[in-house]
Amino acid sequence: MKGNPMRHPLFDSLTADEIRRVAAIVRREEVAERPGFAAVYTDEPDKRALRGGAEVARRARVLLVDRATGATHDLVVDLDAECLVSSVPVTDGAAPMLLEEFDTAPDLIKKDQRYIEALAKRGITDLDKVQIDPWGVGNMAVPGVIDVDVDGRRVAGSVSYYREFREDNGYAHPIEGVIAVVDLVAQEVLEVYDFGVRPMNTELANYTPEANQPMRTDVAPLEIIQPEGVGFAIEGRELTWQKWRFRINWHPLEGLVLHSVEYQDGDEYRSVLHRASLAEMVVPYGEPSKEHFWRSAFDAGEFGLGKLANSLRLGCDCLGEIVYLDAVLAGEDGEPTVIENAICIHEEDAGILWKHTDWVTGAVDVRRSRRLVVSFIATVGNYHYGFYWNFYQDASIQVEVKLLGIVQTRSVEVGQATPHGTRIARNLVATYHQHIFSFRLDPEVDGWENTVIQNDAYGVPVGPDNPYGNAIGVKRTVIDRELSGDDHTNPQSSRNWTIVNRGKTNAWGNPVGYKFLPGWASATLLAQDPSYIAKRAGFATRNMWVTPYDPAEMRPSGDFPNQSRSGDGLPRWTKDNRPVEDTDVVLWHTLGVTHIPRAEDWPVMPTEVAGFHLLPVNFFDKNPALDVPPSKAAHCGSRNEGETTGDHCH
Repeated sequence: MKGNPMRHPLFDSLTADEIRRVAAIVRREEVAERPGFAAVYTDEPDKRALRGGAEVARRARVLLVDRATGATHDLVVDLDAECLVSSVPVTDGAAPMLLEEFDTAPDLIKKDQRYIEALAKRGITDLDKVQIDPWGVGNMAVPGVIDVDVDGRRVAGSVSYYREFREDNGYAHPIEGVIAVVDLVAQEVLEVYDFGVRPMNTELANYTPEANQPMRTDVAPLEIIQPEGVGFAIEGRELTWQKWRFRINWHPLEGLVLHSVEYQDGDEYRSVLHRASLAEMVVPYGEPSKEHFWRSAFDAGEFGLGKLANSLRLGCDCLGEIVYLDAVLAGEDGEPTVIENAICIHEEDAGILWKHTDWVTGAVDVRRSRRLVVSFIATVGNYHYGFYWNFYQDASIQVEVKLLGIVQTRSVEVGQATPHGTRIARNLVATYHQHIFSFRLDPEVDGWENTVIQNDAYGVPVGPDNPYGNAIGVKRTVIDRELSGDDHTNPQSSRNWTIVNRGKTNAWGNPVGYKFLPGWASATLLAQDPSYIAKRAGFATRNMWVTPYDPAEMRPSGDFPNQSRSGDGLPRWTKDNRPVEDTDVVLWHTLGVTHIPRAEDWPVMPTEVAGFHLLPVNFFDKNPALDVPPSKAAHCGSRNEGETTGDHCH
């Protein structure tokens, strides 16, 4: 089979040994007095160099914090030459929070006399029952309200909650009106803001079995077994399944990253995607009061989704015949650490793949669909996010985001109007907010010279070409430059985007392509100027961005959104309106959920699912799933009373 030069180990995640070597080089060069390794990951090679046959070194990128000064350094290390290639001081923004800082901030705050007095005014004297969640401070820049100087500092904000006992749900008891800001390097509390005492909700709201008796007794066992084992194979980082082939990697900020996604057609593997990942996500909150307006979270850039991944449990997070992969990361001391079972891989039944009942003969042909699921789950404070990459036998890909966890809350007076939240208890409101995700898709549809076309269906006006009024047309807009076309989804026109390779056609003369089909969750950012989140999360103002490939453009809000006050990333990159036709393009999809909480989201929300699809469009000459065999009769049966099995397969 033909080889793909982009199927290259230089794109793979760093190994434990490579992480050790990177840390040793950084220490040897004495870049920082007390180095803290906020993120260490592969510095992926320029695809253009690989295509040209150039020798490319194995490199690593390091986002380094000097714990002695708070300075952030952006480093590139050459692992082949064992040397430091570059060291750039970061002046706008900062490296993501170190995990140790999640402990440092609460410890410092609980010792501060101003904070102790503020809690005493609220009747709270046992600080062992207080939970303090660190937050980013990028929006804390409003003079006279909350104005935090981040220049030369490494700073965290905070929000406090009360736990009646260790296992209590602290989000049921927000300690309203108290905001503490910490200098993480100077090890001091810069400010304690007290915006006034509010009555704290005292009603318990726990989700454990003990708090929700009686449990249901009619849940029958559901077991998923594969007697012959799983249907996929993994060799190193490469997975093959049902004509699919791709490489699985890990990133401390993005989490799961897929490379070199290909589908077998005859004796050839044809490229679909070079790289695919969640590049960033932001959660802006919509409560405008002084103690709340600043709250938002860049879960990748401020905290690191890959660092906060769960160690998954069989039967709870994943069900069936499971293969797990560990994630290897750099700890903050530069030593490798492992998140066991970070990635879950399994197969699922996915309903009917295709079916036809011949009404003339009565013959029935039906095929069951199965999908391969590659997933991980990250926990960021009160929320959890599951990211699922689903591969199907018809050469389609579905991406799902599952929103889980506990809504953010605020305490209110009884009877107080709550225009920016939903009352979920006597003194408790769940705040309106958004979850906005930016997926970076680097397509290679049968090669790298691709063009994106926006498709809008419409009813053709009645006239000579449509005398009976039933004609349907499609307006196809070529995205020839970054700002061409419309950047929002439009369900009324069934808007989608097709990535085509106009240099290749199928048997019927159509250019080969893949369609990007957005899902229901197409909300864009609701925050406006003068809010800082509108400046910092500019990527969230459009559903679709198309840019030319640039290895330096990997993060839609720039590389350092933590503490940043400016608008970096996609809005800045696209100002020049660069050409994007018949070239190596990157798609950035903004998937947004506007969450107006409901009582049923409390005390823990049912899973909410959003996502999008990638579907082949004239990539093949016919349905690529025709060769999926019929299921065995014993696997398609039903059981009636008094029967052991039924045979309903034809």
